[in-house]
Amino acid sequence: MILACHHISKAFGTDEILKDVSFHIEDREKAAIVGINGAGKSTLLKIIMGQLSADQGEAVFSRGATVGYLSQHDAVSGSNTIYEELMTTRQDVRELEQRIRCMEREMKQLPEEDLPGALETYNRLCTEFENKNGYACESEVTGILKGLGFAEDAFSKPVDTLSGGQKTRVALGKLLLSGPDIILLDEPTNHLDMTSIAWLENYLQNYGGAVVIVAHDRYFLNKVVTKVIELDGGHATVFQGNYSAYAEKKAQIRESRIKAYLNQQQEIRRQEEVIAKLRSFNREKSIRRAESRVKALDKMERLEKPTEVASEMRIHLEPRVESGNDVLTVEGLSKAFGDLLLFRGLDFQIRRGERVAIIGDNGTGKTTLLKILNGIAAADSGSFRLGSKVHIGYYDQEQQLLHMEKTLFEEIADTRPQLTNTQVRNVLASFLFTGDDVFKSVADLSGGERGRLSLARLMLSEANFLILDEPTNHLDITSKEILENALKQYKGTVLYVSHDRYFINETATRILELTGHTLVNYIGNYDYYLEKKDELTGIYAPKAGTARNGSFFAAPSPRANETPEVSARKQDWKQQKEEQAKIRKRKNDLKKTEERIQELETRDGDIDALLAQPEVYADVSKCMELNQEKCDIAQELEDLYALWETLMSEE
Repeated sequence: MILACHHISKAFGTDEILKDVSFHIEDREKAAIVGINGAGKSTLLKIIMGQLSADQGEAVFSRGATVGYLSQHDAVSGSNTIYEELMTTRQDVRELEQRIRCMEREMKQLPEEDLPGALETYNRLCTEFENKNGYACESEVTGILKGLGFAEDAFSKPVDTLSGGQKTRVALGKLLLSGPDIILLDEPTNHLDMTSIAWLENYLQNYGGAVVIVAHDRYFLNKVVTKVIELDGGHATVFQGNYSAYAEKKAQIRESRIKAYLNQQQEIRRQEEVIAKLRSFNREKSIRRAESRVKALDKMERLEKPTEVASEMRIHLEPRVESGNDVLTVEGLSKAFGDLLLFRGLDFQIRRGERVAIIGDNGTGKTTLLKILNGIAAADSGSFRLGSKVHIGYYDQEQQLLHMEKTLFEEIADTRPQLTNTQVRNVLASFLFTGDDVFKSVADLSGGERGRLSLARLMLSEANFLILDEPTNHLDITSKEILENALKQYKGTVLYVSHDRYFINETATRILELTGHTLVNYIGNYDYYLEKKDELTGIYAPKAGTARNGSFFAAPSPRANETPEVSARKQDWKQQKEEQAKIRKRKNDLKKTEERIQELETRDGDIDALLAQPEVYADVSKCMELNQEKCDIAQELEDLYALWETLMSEE
């Protein structure tokens, strides 16, 4: 075991972020920490690294373990080049190499009697250099930089001239090169394109130490981790397996808890109905039965209602009108910025109901293409046209369509002036903006909050053609899944750019890869793209993907499926009829039982009235007859009460 967290708790004021969090990480284990935004994931990493103090508990590393940590905003600075900056991590190897070269020069001039001692030192230094992988040091640095998306001609760029994302990638490269016993990574994929993320996946899978990752990239987590630590409501729960295994188990647990809670609530209501009915019979024995059930109900351990997901946005995308079948036609579209060519001669079509993902490395022109289609940027050549009745809804990852000077309330109210104040508040509440939050300025929102506000505007657009630029940026995993479900149920057409491979896999019906200044077409989701990517390498025509459509997506033979389906329907119908018959019989038996109880209780009351009459209680034989009938009624009622309770329990 390389890391153990014991009963860690942390609060900021009255807000308890972490409550008695405990887990451990084994040597070479790859683990993820997941949870909604604000669950305390980054806080936990900072406590583990000693950057924050816990209110209670502690994090303990094994003795002598080396630790590497990359936070979301870690970056490098200075005048070093990118290559030099990474080489600072292996300064000990460089100094060792310099000593070896210096000794080589000195030994040429040493007297013969001093050579044995010098050779012994030289051999020891060479062995140490080899053990530190010194001979492969330069190729290792080059491999990491290329893997993280740096072209070789960029190695000589000064770090100070890089963007924030590039500086973070350099910091990640330094961390990987240092090779600690355990690595803690907070959102390591934020500034990487798909190719670099795939490289990092492979690197971490084969990494010799332990890795703890906080990330919203579910595809990445699926590939890398074998343990998931979930933070929910401040508490930690450990699940074995990758993200999909965790999500499946989590759904099963939640479904089981909800089912148990609903079943108990149903049983409580049923028992209360039985108690009320028994009391209504107004017999001593029925009242005793009712009291017995009341005591049992009081002793029942009540299950708490499972809490709703804290980050549950409510997105309902519905087009106002249906578009024509041809939604978008692009012909010969080209764009360059100076000498930088993004794409040339793009030709593609999008039809109603498709969900098309555009993928590609950073800088290939994906966002620029979407801006051209929205009229925000102009193409150098080529054209595009929208189909009949097409109404576009655009989601901009830079949130440039939002009005920074407005409040959230004003932003929504101005988007749809016909909405009442209550309706505006309800829309904002659906995207987790409640109370006085609705009067915040848009300029004061975080990136994630602006993303949610843009999704709210998109929902109100009632568009039938959604164009989305990185819609999952800044969303936590739960919110991504809600958006996925909304898009899958959406009856319009979707064209989007995304780096989120899990999101693409769940939502895309077609993929367009922007590579080599053109588009390659794949008819399927991300898994299909991976399967066919090598086969279509070097083919840069949309027709290449569609030509093979039939062979990979042939419809099953109706004849082959007909018999099982018909058989299944017949079986279902038969079971339904049998179940309906049972329900009718139970209701009929219950009705008859209640009527008989009422009849006997009425007769029992009549007997009591007769026995009170002088002419009856003076007649001994008549009294004995009535008392015998009363005993028979009591016995039959006892049996009927038991039958009635049994019938009620079958409900």
